[in-house]
Amino acid sequence: MEPINEIKSVITPLNQKNVDTDQIISKEFLKRIERTGFGKYLFYHWRFDAEGNPNTDFVLNDERYKDSTILVAHDNFGCGSSREHAPWSILDYGFRVVIAPSFADIFYNNCLKNGILPIKLSVDEVEVLLSKEVYNVEVNLEEQKVYGADGVVYSFAIDPYQMKMLLNGWDEISLTFQYEDHIKAYEIKNA
Repeated sequence: MEPINEIKSVITPLNQKNVDTDQIISKEFLKRIERTGFGKYLFYHWRFDAEGNPNTDFVLNDERYKDSTILVAHDNFGCGSSREHAPWSILDYGFRVVIAPSFADIFYNNCLKNGILPIKLSVDEVEVLLSKEVYNVEVNLEEQKVYGADGVVYSFAIDPYQMKMLLNGWDEISLTFQYEDHIKAYEIKNA
């Protein structure tokens, strides 16, 4: 995983509640065995019509947000099944941060394990962000702050262990390798 601390970007405002994992990445795209290549299928049935033509009314097809790395949505983001493909598709598309008032627990944890920072802000704070047409923010993980271009500052909380993992770009396997010398010593001693 890549370390994450400061992310500066225009936000992509997805003003939807109860976005489930099947809307994030539809079941017909789950046949791949790699963890990459899912970004082109993110919100596929919202982004494209039945013939595969871009839906010009959908936010991800708006040129103003094409380089965005911060997705903002409403309540209960990532509900539904526990498919890990959902955060894989979000990350592969280019988003490093997802902001919402609430997340499904499994989705939230899958984001953390895959190098995406899920940020919980209040409904009122998210509604302010969603009301902006083109709005730049800076997310600072270490400070646990979201800085708006107009000077507004929002605070968020994150578990210290999860923050350390994201700041260092570690997953559980790379964390285990931090103790490789201890593991080898234990194996030698108990062989």
